[in-house]
Amino acid sequence: MKWIKDFFKTYLLLELVQGMALTGRYLFARKITVQFPEEKTPQSNRFRGLHALRRYPNGEERCIACKLCEAVCPALAITIDSEQREDGTRRTTRYDIDLSKCIFCGFCEESCPVDSIVETRIFEYHAEKRSELLYTKPMLLAIGDKNEEQIAADRAQDARYR
Repeated sequence: MKWIKDFFKTYLLLELVQGMALTGRYLFARKITVQFPEEKTPQSNRFRGLHALRRYPNGEERCIACKLCEAVCPALAITIDSEQREDGTRRTTRYDIDLSKCIFCGFCEESCPVDSIVETRIFEYHAEKRSELLYTKPMLLAIGDKNEEQIAADRAQDARYR
């Protein structure tokens, strides 16, 4: 009896008709495609995008050159050089992130004891040469200065969930 059913399914193209009915059902339905440059989808405050270095409210950079982010980076994308200042504190002289190596795992952000390195919500950046993806300390500080308000708001919201 099963072979008769299979015979009619095969020669009457029943599966094809069912597939076309499903396609027809969605053909005239409202489309849910987002037209990207004009429309943006909602983004989580925990999104990990472009890196930034933060400053304290008095303008001093937060990084204390502990090199924990460099040590924890699985892709070895972070390079830090430091020196001791006159007042005895240690600060970075060089802080580079090679975004062509970075896997945006967030380990650098989690390991930082002073909340200096953060990953912002910025995902719209590009480079035409690989050398343009090497972000230096002044570049990272500029990104942090420009987006500090958004970074602080995300940090405050994230702290409520911890």
